[in-house]
Amino acid sequence: MSEIKYSSAELMIINAARLLRDGDVVFVGVGQPNLACNLAKRTHAPNLVMIYEAGVIGAEPARLPLSIGDPTLVSGALSVVSMYDIFTNYLQRGNVDVGFMGGAQIDKYGNINATVIGGYDSPKVRLPGSGGSQEIAAWANRCYIMTPHQKRRFPEKVEFMTSAGFIGGRGNRAKAGLRGGGMLAVVTDIGIMEPDESGEMRLTQLHPGKTSDEAKANTGWDLKTASRVGTTDPVTSNELRIVRDELDPTGIYLKSGG
Repeated sequence: MSEIKYSSAELMIINAARLLRDGDVVFVGVGQPNLACNLAKRTHAPNLVMIYEAGVIGAEPARLPLSIGDPTLVSGALSVVSMYDIFTNYLQRGNVDVGFMGGAQIDKYGNINATVIGGYDSPKVRLPGSGGSQEIAAWANRCYIMTPHQKRRFPEKVEFMTSAGFIGGRGNRAKAGLRGGGMLAVVTDIGIMEPDESGEMRLTQLHPGKTSDEAKANTGWDLKTASRVGTTDPVTSNELRIVRDELDPTGIYLKSGG
């Protein structure tokens, strides 16, 4: 039997999809998180409910949406409401189980920077900013992120806190008035990090063929490991087929992810 070959982007998408549970209500972004959610819905989570920031609830897109306002999201959806209603009546009331996050930096406490690299007034790089992400990070019951495991992406402390993880420790979320569960998993192309009892991200799983030393070498702080680091399940041919042939056949998001 020949070895299944896949890209780092496909590896992350498939492992992120596995974190989702049947019946979850998920705040979906475009790009690779969108592929993860649609993969989960086509495999182990058929009752997953996808919410898009523009106001679409229960989306059943016939093709890959190119933005949160793509018309394909409306056809077959359960409801279409205003953006204000999405954030107040669904997210802030605790009706969203999962928020998928993105950003240029994520630190040891799961805080995300999507605003600037360098000083705020005269940055080296100005990034897209928050959008709705800081609200999602504050109020979603669980937050996940997918990102390549590179040292520059994992500083000990973010240069600007766009979206709050555990801030400086688990107790800080409650002190700041944030009800949501915080950053509960970071999926990379090396493995998966999850918070310990203090809220610090630690390595809990490795993808097949990857090592703890590899993860530590690509992290900007002294990365701790769980007492027993697990191994993620191998990527299957069916998962790859769905991602490649059904969800992103032209490689719009797969090609950009390595």
